[in-house]
Parts: sequence; structure tokens; C-alpha cells
Amino acid sequence: MRRLMSAVAALTMLSAQPVLAARQCTSLADQSAFEVQALRSELMVLATGCHTDEQYNAFIRRFQADLQGNEKSINAYFQHRYGRAAQTEHDRFVTDLANAISRQGSDLGGDFCPRNGMIFNEVLALENASELADFAAGKDLVPASVDICTPMPSSAATTRKAAAAQKR
Repeated sequence: MRRLMSAVAALTMLSAQPVLAARQCTSLADQSAFEVQALRSELMVLATGCHTDEQYNAFIRRFQADLQGNEKSINAYFQHRYGRAAQTEHDRFVTDLANAISRQGSDLGGDFCPRNGMIFNEVLALENASELADFAAGKDLVPASVDICTPMPSSAATTRKAAAAQKR
């Protein structure tokens, strides 16, 4: 029985590896930017759903310069990745991220605010802004349903999409 449980655990870990790998960015800077964005979205959802506006505003004021820099990094990522469609794709990502976090909160029901509300105390207790990215990375807040750092489409795929669009 012990061997069976070990085998099941090993298979579970192996099957989870591709999912985890798919959610990783090739650039640590991009990964960090998306994790900080997920933290910001988590806190925004908490502020809206749990009436913790004061804590959210304190977070925004304290880390304003870093959050603005992070937003520039996210914008640059989407600009590089999507060109003229960058703003549309960026808006879609932010909306998808907030909706996914909100769904997770709805799944927790009345437990959401008490369970997740302490994150404000944690983030506001950081010694300085340089700790923000490490804090965000340690929280694993990017929902599995939200794609980050998806690979660039191959030129063949891009050509097929363009040809399909012209036929319509």
C-alpha cells in the first residue's frame, strides 16, 4: 500500500510539472512583474469585497513608485508581445486576473475576507519596497486559469491566422 501511495504521489508531481512550467516566464523580470500585478489585483479584490479600502490605499501610497514601475514593465511586455494590440491584450489580462481572483474569493464564501485579509498587514509590514517582488513571488497569487508569459506564436501560426482572417 505504501508503494502505491508513493507511486500516486510521484505521478501527481510529474503531471503537475508541465502546468507549473507553463506558468513560468523565461525572464525573471517578467515573472516578477506579473507576480506583483497579481498581488495588486488580490489586494484590489480584497478592498472591494471586504471593505478594506483604507488598507488598499495605504498599500498604493506606500508602493506607488514601485507599482508605477511595475506597470511600465507590464506595458513593455505587452507592447513587445502584441504590438498594436498591446493595450487590448493588457486590459484583457488585468480583467481576467481580477475575475479569476474574485472567483476564488467567491468559492471561499464568507471565509474569503478573514482568510485573505491578513495579507494587508503582511505587505504593509515590509521593510522597504525592494521586498515587494519577493513577497509577491512567495504568495503564488497568479491563478492557474490565467496565462502569463505565453510563448510568441510561430511565424507559421501567425501566417495561418492572417490567411484565415483574410478569407472571412
